Amino acid sequence: MTSPVVTAGVDEGFLDATSKMASKGIGTLVIMDRKNKVAGVLTEREMLYYLVVNEGIPDKSIGYLVNKKFSKVSPYTDIRDAAKTMVTKNNRLLVFDEGELTGIITASDMVRAFLQRRRNPPLKGIARQKVFTVHPDSTILDAVKAMLKKRIGSVIVTAGDEDRRKSPSGIFTERDLLVKVLAQKIDLLERVGSYSSYPLVTAKTGIGAKDAAQIMSSNKIKRLPLTKRGKIVAMVTARDLVSALLK
Repeated sequence: MTSPVVTAGVDEGFLDATSKMASKGIGTLVIMDRKNKVAGVLTEREMLYYLVVNEGIPDKSIGYLVNKKFSKVSPYTDIRDAAKTMVTKNNRLLVFDEGELTGIITASDMVRAFLQRRRNPPLKGIARQKVFTVHPDSTILDAVKAMLKKRIGSVIVTAGDEDRRKSPSGIFTERDLLVKVLAQKIDLLERVGSYSSYPLVTAKTGIGAKDAAQIMSSNKIKRLPLTKRGKIVAMVTARDLVSALLK
């Protein structure tokens, strides 16, 4: 688990919360109510939603925005049980010890746990076969809308050729949105290519889940495009690797 937990009060503003997440390098912020009890969590995915709904940065405190549920586990919960809870409930896992919040378990934490295992199961049936792209001249807002519509955490930024997946140049992720756009107060109508991550880290199809976990961990990324004959054909995420823990 990750500890200590980074928290924010319900009365903090949206921009203050995003700046805190960016400075701490986290994708989930635990929100505390006025009685210092856990009210919920704010994630990068919720930020996508609020930006699209408002077509800009909402001028509200995070107490009005938070609705993401979480699941409780203890420090002694078996890692497979924790992985099963994460996958089946699609929730963030908060760790409580005798009623006190002591940690949080994210998909990235699970990826690190995967590296301790000897097994290296195939990614077949785990990796996502659909890969979505945007042109670098598209606006950030258009990219965010596409990500929310497709319920994905990233889009491949292409070089603009006819077959875009053959000429990827970068990737725009929820983390890029948080760190490079929201925390820096960048206009959402700016071109997305200027705020994407380069160069694009990829791996060839056929690698195992543990291989993917190693690449993602060493590069500090949560999404790994898979290529075949130089063309991106699939995408594996940290959350996908949590599913592999259960095999």
